[in-house]
Amino acid sequence: MASLVMSDRGVGRPPRFSVTFTAMHNAISMAVSPLLAAMPDDTYSPNFSNSISVFDPASPSAQQINSLFWLIIWISLVIFSLVVGTMIYYLIRFHRRNNQDDSEPPQIYGSRRLELAWTIAPFLTVFVIFLVVIRIVAQTRSTHFPPNDLLVTVVGHQWWWDFGYPEYHFHTANEMHVPFGPLDDLHTVYLDLESADVVHAFWVPRLAGKTALIPGRVNHTFFAALEPGLYRGQCAAYCGAEHAKMLIRVYAETPDEFHAWVKHQQQPAVSDSAVAPGRNLFLSMPCYNCHTIRGTPAHGTVGPDLTHLMSRHTLAAGVIPNDRSHLRAWVENPQAIKRDCHMPQIRMSPDQLDQIVDYLSTLK
Repeated sequence: MASLVMSDRGVGRPPRFSVTFTAMHNAISMAVSPLLAAMPDDTYSPNFSNSISVFDPASPSAQQINSLFWLIIWISLVIFSLVVGTMIYYLIRFHRRNNQDDSEPPQIYGSRRLELAWTIAPFLTVFVIFLVVIRIVAQTRSTHFPPNDLLVTVVGHQWWWDFGYPEYHFHTANEMHVPFGPLDDLHTVYLDLESADVVHAFWVPRLAGKTALIPGRVNHTFFAALEPGLYRGQCAAYCGAEHAKMLIRVYAETPDEFHAWVKHQQQPAVSDSAVAPGRNLFLSMPCYNCHTIRGTPAHGTVGPDLTHLMSRHTLAAGVIPNDRSHLRAWVENPQAIKRDCHMPQIRMSPDQLDQIVDYLSTLK
């Protein structure tokens, strides 16, 4: 498709082969980027699955997408077999033999039946696929929001995710928690998705298809996890230098576990007098303007909400584990871990750095 479009744009454009190769390379890169960018293991959450395969669906929406994929694959295989099989048959049946003379074979200038067949058959095939695709798109893009289900607002930033829970009045970052349930007791999660800067795409392969996040527009999708565990994903639209390090983690828990997590997240930040110097230092530095810590004067919205920072398993949108050593390295020089991220490097003495990290480590 790319080669056909580009070939009509006049002189000076790349040759069709070059454009086609580039398009194929980009498509393959987008397909494997979650595999390359995701953390190699989850040693800090060993009980959760690491699978991010689209062939292992864990929600009704993902199952429908998976079924559509296999339907198209089987139809394509049937067509491929018919075409290649017919070609091989005629190559063998009518190949030139040594005892043949040089006379010209009978000439056939047309066959109405054959022409009708190769017109109607592709039309019916494409029409069937079209109907199935429309039905699945309608089912997986519903905007109906029952009052008993969960609504999560998703805002994509360069390069991290903000997850808001309007019903419970709090925000978290990069790690979403949702309840799961069997088919007879589904807990549907509806997502309102928008972007704060450039085009992003929310994609958790085992739960739902890709949904674009576009500045100035709110898109919608939903899923219902059928199994407990960790479901990983990432931004699926190139959004800048650190696109590959914009990971997503969705934790599906029992309703009781989910509500216990919600209750904990609703609490203000821990106030520990033992780390008061670090708290005062944090509130006197530019960190105060970018981050929110509920229960303190810090109400910035440029960066992630840090109220319960240490309750998360990862830092920097899933790039590094969340422990003291990695937290210290991240605060000291975020550009060394996630180059071109928008968190600036703030010059601090080692003592000041330790005080800040001591304070952040209490935000559980």
